[in-house]
Parts: sequence; structure tokens; C-alpha cells
Amino acid sequence: MPTTKKQKRKTTSAKQNGQYAAKDIEVLEGLEAVRRRPSMYIGGVDNRGLHHLLWEIVDNSVDEYLAGETDRIDVFLHKNGCSVSVCDYGRGIPVDKHPKIKKSALEVILTTLHAGGKFSDKNYARSGGLHGVGSSVVNALSSEMVATIHRDGSEWVQRYKRGKPTTPVKKVKPFRGHGTRIFFQPDIDIFKKTHFNAEIIRKHLEDISYIHGGLKIKFVDEVKKETVEFHHPEGIRAYLTKLTKEGEKQAVHEQPFETDKDDKNIKVECVLHWTEATDEQLRSYVNGIRTHAGGTHESGFRAGVAKAVKNYMETHNIKQKGLSISTEDIREGIVGVLSIFHGDPMFQGQTKEKLNNPEVSSFVDGLVRPALETWLNNNPTTADAIVGRIVLSARARAASRSAVKEVRRKSAGSRKTNLPGKLLDCRSTKPEESELFIVEGDSAGGTAAMGRNGKTQAVLPLRGKILNTESLNLTRVMQNQEIKDLTETLGTGIGDGFDIRKLRYHRIVLLMDADSDGYHISTLLLTFFFRHMREIIRQGRLYLAQPPLYRIKAGSSVMYAHDDAEKEEILAALPANRKVDVQRFKGLGEMDDEQLRETTLDPKKRILLRVDIDSLVEADITFSQLLGKDASERYRIIMEDASFADDVDL
Repeated sequence: MPTTKKQKRKTTSAKQNGQYAAKDIEVLEGLEAVRRRPSMYIGGVDNRGLHHLLWEIVDNSVDEYLAGETDRIDVFLHKNGCSVSVCDYGRGIPVDKHPKIKKSALEVILTTLHAGGKFSDKNYARSGGLHGVGSSVVNALSSEMVATIHRDGSEWVQRYKRGKPTTPVKKVKPFRGHGTRIFFQPDIDIFKKTHFNAEIIRKHLEDISYIHGGLKIKFVDEVKKETVEFHHPEGIRAYLTKLTKEGEKQAVHEQPFETDKDDKNIKVECVLHWTEATDEQLRSYVNGIRTHAGGTHESGFRAGVAKAVKNYMETHNIKQKGLSISTEDIREGIVGVLSIFHGDPMFQGQTKEKLNNPEVSSFVDGLVRPALETWLNNNPTTADAIVGRIVLSARARAASRSAVKEVRRKSAGSRKTNLPGKLLDCRSTKPEESELFIVEGDSAGGTAAMGRNGKTQAVLPLRGKILNTESLNLTRVMQNQEIKDLTETLGTGIGDGFDIRKLRYHRIVLLMDADSDGYHISTLLLTFFFRHMREIIRQGRLYLAQPPLYRIKAGSSVMYAHDDAEKEEILAALPANRKVDVQRFKGLGEMDDEQLRETTLDPKKRILLRVDIDSLVEADITFSQLLGKDASERYRIIMEDASFADDVDL
């Protein structure tokens, strides 16, 4: 068979790269695979991955509670802020030798993947740490770990470094109690930053205390010298009250709907009510572990709610002429908590963010649908309020369709047609290399237009402060000209017609003045993207520019500082007798195009902050508190947190 030129190139390339043989196969022993590819086990080496290490150890202690062996857990954030300890008062990890491996069970569990006591229901009927991976992964990714075990009348200790034991399991002293204490410090060679966030820990532990009503959790912050204890015997009903209050969600009925069922292998608890909010907020848990990505339990819950409401409306012949009620209309405004306990949960990945058990969906649906339908029939006044809320949602959705269709019509056709006149578009038609800078005002827009790279960088100037979209429906939002211009520029559409695949720019940058007005406008834009184009944030397309606040000229050298601390650092490094000129930029308009290009637009020199959502619910609460209708909540935050502000721009 003749060899083509294309095949010849492939053959030559193979010879140049060497032969692929058995000697090229690597076998990673022990926990080396975890250190080589940590993201496969904890989802990433960012702040979220760092805290996930702690959640793994906490989950193991919670499993002792689920097994009925303890009712108390203590968590310590140590003085350096980079190390933590988790203590429970359960049975204590076994320390005797494993009959097959001939090592202490403690060492086996902490140094071997897929080793543990949760693969059957012999020791734990329901647990979160079912993969036998969590503790060993934490050990592998820690520069130091110390396991202290209390059992069999003694205290036992073993130390580890980067997943490897540095001491044998030692009997230290007699001890009458029982339990496990795990100390660890994440490895700086693995993680970008190793400082734990006390507030993230506090909120996570508080959430757990609601899901497990009988569990007492103490958190000791040695950095701030603060101790807080959580115990909520009333469980998820109290959790619902907390979420509603924090998120400023005004309920449309007084008593929430709640139901539960404990079968042989599955236990389900759920509570919900409808509020005046324009979105759905459902917190779901499996064996006490938060399932951020949902799963079959959430699918069953939503299906059950939708069927129950539709059946109720059909039974009572509740119809609205010319108006169809969708599942989205029914779900709008729901705030709920769903907690299930399963003897053999199938999670998607080690981070356990999504449940895959197919039988759970029908089980939850079969519980929620008849219980909710009965509850609606037994509470006609409450049912009327809920149905009225749903009809209102359907009307608003129908009214918004015309506005959405108008935007879609204007966005259709050629990439360069039907775009706002004030948009200074880039020449490239490739979204993957195109950037959109949303700037504040025509003055800054003009400077950005002159300083940009016209091939790949587009500029959209906004006039005045953008609309606060926090408490507005889509119909009202689309009446705002600035929002219309932005939506048409992005090309994705909005509402039911939103399509992320039509995004015209793969990097959207908010470029505002480095002062309080600029921060306010950025916050309003973030609110809009979070409420109406959240997928743009989820896909990592939204950024915040970091323009400098100061220009420092010393002789022929020019430096820029982004805040007062950086300015002082630069000045301190200069000779004492050096003549220095410091200019403070009051706004982007004070910078010329060359300065803006050099500091903020040039991809090789600029600083961009990508907008991420660590916790969807916490973000929802924060936006509601800062931009919602309740001014008293903002006042409370200002009064409580003002002391943490380093600088106030008046």
C-alpha cells in the first residue's frame, strides 16, 4: 500500500519521539498518585480544595455520630491559621494489626487508598466516608499529620509526613476515654495558599449541626481566640427558618410543608415553603454531605412538588385563561432543605457533590407528591396563597417573553449587525480570542478605546449607574436601556432564551474606577450576571479588572500601585533622598490611553480577578442582604463589619 505524505509525517514524528514501550509505563505506589494528581481526589488545589480536606475528616467524625457512637465533635483552627484538628468521641480508629497486611489498622487507613470500615453495613449502616479514600488523601496532601487515638484503655499516636509514616504507632499513656483526633497541615507545595478561612469553617459546621439535630459541634478559632458551639435539635425546620431570614425571602404562607420517611435503606427528610423570591433555593444533603451538584434525590423532589401542585390545581379546577403553568413557575420562590440518608450511596466522584442512585428519585418523588398534595388539600388558605404565587410567576414569565423575543430578534443575524451604537467592537469574529471591557462612562470608554487592541478587545461604555436587578422580574429588567445594550452585545439572549453557546466574547471584564462608585457599579453588574446570566460566571467568563490607584515616578522609573499598602511598599524600597512624584488616579478618565494599556489592558502586564461562585447559597444570601429591599439588614452588616474595612473612600 502506498504511503501518503501525511502518513510519512506521522512515522517521522514517532521516530523523533522514541518508541513507546513497556519501560515508559509508570507505576505510582502508595499515595504518590494523589500528590501527582490531587484535583482528581479533591476537585482542585484552590481555596475550595483546601477546605475540602477538612470536610473529609469532619465527615468521618460525623459517621461516628451516625453510627450512634458519639454526640460531640470539636474542630480547632490553630494559631498559624494553616493547620486544623478534628476530635470526636467515638470508638477510635482501630490500632491493632490488620490480619492480612500485618500493619496497624490505623496506618493502613491513613496510608492506603480504598481502605476503611465502611464498604459494608457491618460497622456503619449509613455513612459519608464510604470510599475509604478521604483520610488517606488528606494525609497525602499534608506536610504533617498526627493521629491520636483513644481506645483500649490507652492513648496511641502516629505521625506522618506527606502521606508517609515517620513513627510507628506508639502507645503513649493510659487513657480511660475513647475517640479520634486528627491534626493536619496542608502541604504548601500542593496548594496555592494554605490559610484556612474561619468563616467558611464556621458556616459549614453550623450547616452540619442543622442536618444532624442531635449532634453538638464546637469550633475553636485560635487565631481570633473565639469559640462557638452549634446544637440544633429542631433540625432542618430551624435550618429553613435561618435560610429564609438570611436571604430576605418573605414567605407567602406561615407554616412550611415538611415530611419524612425512614425505610430500610433510605431515610428522607424535607421541608419547604414558597417565598416572594424570583429563584429557587434548594439545599440537598446525602448522609450529611452537601450535594452542590444535586442528583437523583433533587430530581425526585422537584418532580414530586410539580406533580402535587398540578394535581391540586386540576382537582380544584384552577385555570387561568390563556395562561399555561410550567414547572419553572411552580418552583420559583421555593426555599427548601432536602436531607436523605442512604446505606449505599453512589456519588459522582470523590468530592461527592452529586448523587447517582437511580432508585432514590422514585423514592423521594413517591414520598413528596402524595404528602404535599394532601397537605395542600388540608390547608386551603395556604394552598390559595401558594397557587396565587405560582400564577403570578406564570404571568410575569409570559410578560417577559415579549421582551426576550425582542432581544433575540435584535441579536439574530450577522455578528456585526443589530449591535448597540456605542459598542466599540473588536475585529475578530472568534469568541475564544475576543474580550469585552464594560467600562464606566464615555470618558473612560474613550480612553479604553484608544488603548485597546482593536483586533481582540471590544469596549462597551455604560452611562450612569446600572439598574439594581436584585428584586426585579425580567420584564422590569429588560426595560432598562443599559441592560438591553449589554444583553445585545453579549449575544446570548436572556431568560428562557439564554444560550451560552452564543456568547460573543469568552472573557468579559468589568473595568471600573478604583473608588466606591466603581465598586458600586461593579456590584450592580455582578448582581445582574448572578441573577440573569449565572452560566457566564459558572464557565469562568467574568472578570474584574484591577486598575492602579497610584502612579509613582522616581527619576525615569515609573511604577504603579493598586492600593495604599503597595504604594507604601514601593516608596519604602526607594532611596530616602530620591525625588518622588505620586499621582492618585481619581478615575479611569485621568489615565491616558498608554497608561491604561500598560496597566490594565495588556494581557502580559494586567491583573484580572476571575469571578467564581464557591457557594451558590452563600452568594444568594449576600446579594439579597446587600442589594435587597430590606435596608435594616444592610445597616446591620455595616455596623457589625465596619471595623474590618481597611479603607473607606468618601
